[in-house]
Amino acid sequence: MMRFMSRLGKEINEGGEGNAPRNGALQYESVVSIESKAVPGVRFVIHRISFGRRMELSRRVRELSRRAEFLEAGPEMHEKIEASILAQEIDAMYIHWGLLSIEGLTIDGEPATAALLLEKGAENLTREIVSAIKEQCGLSEPERKN
Repeated sequence: MMRFMSRLGKEINEGGEGNAPRNGALQYESVVSIESKAVPGVRFVIHRISFGRRMELSRRVRELSRRAEFLEAGPEMHEKIEASILAQEIDAMYIHWGLLSIEGLTIDGEPATAALLLEKGAENLTREIVSAIKEQCGLSEPERKN
């Protein structure tokens, strides 16, 4: 689970939106806007990874990841259940850490926020956002599933 710290990212060289030179300087956008595939008409904005944000996330996730890995290796069913709960807590941490905004969505009449999404939002959209955040962190598909 801790493999997210070794990103081999190329975000500046990807030629993505906003990276065209302006006045001779490379313009780097620290956020990325993504159209939801799970919920058409919804767009979410997430933070791109940076050195400082990776360090912050690593500190937040480190202890929970270690504990989840330990419990997952245990033979008891209650250990596996606890490991699953910790994995969900880690995903919630990714949402709070990486989700900047959600556009085109209200939940029970209120504009969608990270907290509201986690509490009452569609699970498929939540999982899509978590996956996009993990992808920005450079996690492979198997690592994203953890």
